[in-house]
Amino acid sequence: MFDRILKSMREKIRKREYIMTLHAEEEMDNDELTIYDVECGILNGKILERQRDKDFAEWKYKVNGQTISGGEVEVITKLSPTGKLVIITVYKL
Repeated sequence: MFDRILKSMREKIRKREYIMTLHAEEEMDNDELTIYDVECGILNGKILERQRDKDFAEWKYKVNGQTISGGEVEVITKLSPTGKLVIITVYKL
């Protein structure tokens, strides 16, 4: 259903065209995840749902995938108007 969006996200990860919010970095540290876990989760994951951001009227996506060690991770992300992928938050399941 979201194949085009997921393909774009993966391309941005491969090209390092993404940014992480401070919140995402803090959550990543709290759950003892690395940036490689987050990248891996998007590269092998799938989009579970799309949500409308109330404040900015932008679409954000919940991506579920696996970490490098095979654990489960969810990443909330969006495509910004500047063309970058924004990683809003991340958490281990």
